[in-house]
Amino acid sequence: MKKGQIYEGIVEALEFPNKGRIFLQDEQKTVTVKNTIPGQRIRFSVNKVRGDRAEGRILEVLEVSPMEREAECPHFGQCGGCTYQTLPYEEQLKLKEGQIREMMDRAVDGSYVWEGIKPSPAVFGYRNKMEFSFGDEYKNGPMALGMHKRGSFHDIVTVKGCRIVDEDYQRILACTLEAAEESGLPYYHRIKHTGFFRHLLVRKAVKTKEILVDLITAGEADGCLLNGAGKCLMNKADKCSMKEEERGGAAGGGTVKFLKDWAKRIQSLPLEGKIIGILHTRNDSVADVVKDEGTEVLYGQDYFYEELLGLRFKITPFSFFQTNSLGAEVLYKMARSYIGDTKDKVIFDLYSGTGTIAQILAPVAKKVVGVEIVEEAVEAARENARLNGLSNCSFWAGDVLRVIDELNEVPDLIVLDPPRDGVNPKALEKIANFGVDRMVYIACKPTSLVRDLEMLQGRGYKVERVGGVDMFPGTWHVETVALLTKKAQ
Repeated sequence: MKKGQIYEGIVEALEFPNKGRIFLQDEQKTVTVKNTIPGQRIRFSVNKVRGDRAEGRILEVLEVSPMEREAECPHFGQCGGCTYQTLPYEEQLKLKEGQIREMMDRAVDGSYVWEGIKPSPAVFGYRNKMEFSFGDEYKNGPMALGMHKRGSFHDIVTVKGCRIVDEDYQRILACTLEAAEESGLPYYHRIKHTGFFRHLLVRKAVKTKEILVDLITAGEADGCLLNGAGKCLMNKADKCSMKEEERGGAAGGGTVKFLKDWAKRIQSLPLEGKIIGILHTRNDSVADVVKDEGTEVLYGQDYFYEELLGLRFKITPFSFFQTNSLGAEVLYKMARSYIGDTKDKVIFDLYSGTGTIAQILAPVAKKVVGVEIVEEAVEAARENARLNGLSNCSFWAGDVLRVIDELNEVPDLIVLDPPRDGVNPKALEKIANFGVDRMVYIACKPTSLVRDLEMLQGRGYKVERVGGVDMFPGTWHVETVALLTKKAQ
C-alpha cells in the first residue's frame, strides 16, 4: 500500500473523532477514514501509511449505510458543518456513545460507572449562535454567505435552509446576502487579503428570544475602504481623500450608507424573535477568524440576555456561552449532580468563561472562585453575578497556571471546563497538588480529557463516573463529564 492509491471498502466501526475503520483483506491493513458511517461502502485515497494501519480521505460514498435516510437539511453533503444528519437521532446517540465509551474504557484505571450520552432537548434549531462566512461558491463564482464547503478552505455554501438554526437565522442570512450583492462591494478574499464583507454573526437567546446581529468587515480609514496593506479597494489609491458620496460601491453611497441601509433592512424583517442590537465590527486580521478590532452599534445595544436554570446572563457578541442553551441546562445539571454536597464548601471554577457554572453552584456553596483568561468574559461574569444577586462569587482574570498561585485560598472542590486543548500540564500539576476530595472535569474534546485523566490518575485520583451530553445533534461532537475522587492514602 502506498500514499495516493485508491481503494474501496465497507466501514465496519467508528473510533473518535468519527474515524471509520475499514479492513482491507488483500492488504491486511486497517484504514481509518474520517466523516464516514458504519455500513457505508466508500471509495477513498490513502493519505498516510504506518505499519499495519493507514489513513485515508473519502472520495465518494458508493453505497449508503442501512441506517441512513434522506437528510432533512437541503445542504447536507455540500456543507461541512454536519456529518450525522442522514441518521435517525437514536442512531446518532448510539454512535457517539460507542466512540466515547471505547475511549474511556481504555483510559480509566479500574471500574467506573458509565452513564451514557444524554440527548439534546432539541434536535433541530438548537444553536443560539452562528458565524457565517462570505466568499464564493467556486473560484470567481457568485458571492455566497454561509458555511465552508466540505473538504474546502475557500468555497462557501450559502445555507439558507440550515436546520441546526431556526428560521430567524435563515431570514437574516438571506437579507444580508441580498444587501451585500446589491451593494457592489466585494467579499474579503482569504488569499489576496482584499475586500469588505467577512462574516455575519447572529446570536439568539432561546428563552428571551432576543437577537443580536453583527456584520464583520474589513476596516475603513478616514471613511475610505482599505485592505490590510493600506490600499484603497474602491479606486486603488493610497488612503484616498474622496468624499463618501464620490466613491463607488454600495450603489455610489459608500460603506457608511450601506451599513445604515442594511441595519434598516434587518430591523424590518418579520421575525419570531426580537432584534435587540445590530452591530458592525471591523476586523483586519489576515487569519480567517471572527476578531473584534472595533465594534460600533448601528441599532439598539451590544448585548442580550439568556436564561439558564432560573438565572439570567448578559451575553456580548464575542463572549463565550454554550451554543445549545437547552442542552447546557442538561450539562450543568449533570455537573451539579457530580459535584455533590457543596454546603460550606469553597469551589474553584477553573476556565470559568462568563461564570455560568460558578453561578449555578453559588446558591448551594460557601464561596465560588472563577478563573478565566478572557477579560471580557470575566467582566461579564462579575456583572452576571450582580444581576443574579450572588455575593459569594469572585472572578479572576488571567491564566489558570499563574492565577491559582495568587488566590491565597485552598478549595474543597474543583470544576474544570477547559478549552478544546485541555489543561496545561503544568497547571494540571498545580491543580492536583490541592488534593481536593472531588473534581469534575467537563470536556468539549474527549481526547484532551483522556490525556489529562492519565496524569490525574497517576496523582492518586480515581474516575468514579463518566457521562456525556449531546450538545451538537447532527455532528460527531459531544460534551463529556467525568467525576474524579481522591483515593484514600
